[in-house]
Amino acid sequence: MEKEGTGKKVLVVDDKEENRRLLRKILALHGYSVVETATGEAAIELAQTERPDVILMDLRLREGIDGIETTRRLKTLPAVAQIPVIAITASVSPEDMQRALDSGCSDFIRKPIDIDEFPRQVARHIGQGS
Repeated sequence: MEKEGTGKKVLVVDDKEENRRLLRKILALHGYSVVETATGEAAIELAQTERPDVILMDLRLREGIDGIETTRRLKTLPAVAQIPVIAITASVSPEDMQRALDSGCSDFIRKPIDIDEFPRQVARHIGQGS
């Protein structure tokens, strides 16, 4: 039986290595290929070169631009603007959620993630961008 992520690529943007490692392991178990980075600037470059099917964006990146600004910039680039960006954050105040949506995020995944629900949350957004 083919896994739901087979042939699909996910860009993970998170400044904490342990978070990227966990997401990478879960996504790989479900057949996704994973590209990852710790900074918003690198995420913009990788989105353009790797053309992922979905981007998982930590909103609070410590170095350089944050996830909100990274998403805003991605959404101005015609080549990658259609790629769904899902905010992954522990900050779920209504104000933060609205800021993320206003920047161009399609959805939220709350930290800590639910490892059973997480792959389904990602799969729901695959193919919505094109």
